[in-house]
Amino acid sequence: MGKSERALNHQILAHGKVLMKKILAEFLGTMVLVSAVVGSGIMAQNLTRDVGLQLLINAFSTIAALWLLILLFSPVSGAHFNPVVTLSEIFFKRISWSLSLAYVSAQLLGGFVGTIMANVMFKHPAIFPSHHIRSGAGLFLGEILATAGLLFLIHMLGFQGRSHITPVAVALWIGSAYFFTSSTSFANPAVTFARAFSNTFSGISISSVPGFVLAQIVGATIGTIAALYFGKTSTGEING
Repeated sequence: MGKSERALNHQILAHGKVLMKKILAEFLGTMVLVSAVVGSGIMAQNLTRDVGLQLLINAFSTIAALWLLILLFSPVSGAHFNPVVTLSEIFFKRISWSLSLAYVSAQLLGGFVGTIMANVMFKHPAIFPSHHIRSGAGLFLGEILATAGLLFLIHMLGFQGRSHITPVAVALWIGSAYFFTSSTSFANPAVTFARAFSNTFSGISISSVPGFVLAQIVGATIGTIAALYFGKTSTGEING
């Protein structure tokens, strides 16, 4: 084997390791995020019967986990943890179709494992299907708004060269949307799917998942297009 062939094999191996690290980061990040969402919901139910306080506990845990996970994994994989974020990156040609498929698969699997972990931690069955029906125009509108705002925020910060504040900005948006949207801001198909397997505070019936996911896709589309429109406006165009 010649030097050039060995060098090529080394490059291929190194590239494969980088891709595997990215995919693993998406798996772990989504897993821990869902564990935080579901686990804090269960803990909230154990601590109080006040639904408002339960939501506050759930929101606080989600904000903190999301902030830290994005901060840690953003340099590794971009810290998507969300299929609609990954798919929007395809639109901007920042990620290949093959890698996006791997990301989405890792996110779905990670979310599912995260729910199992939360269930088992609190002595529930590992797979504990939710019976919490979440449907109706108001809830779907809430998901459209929450997801549109999320995608708009992410891409606008990118266009403005302020991606370094994305971890805190995304966490604050989701935390805020917990309280101002009727759906309590799922805004993530992988998390939505995973939450169907825990019949606890944060659960959602599997029959309600398609409607939520469709609303999230609509919201992601709106948010991405809006960011493209406003983000491409240069200072020259504003002053012109």
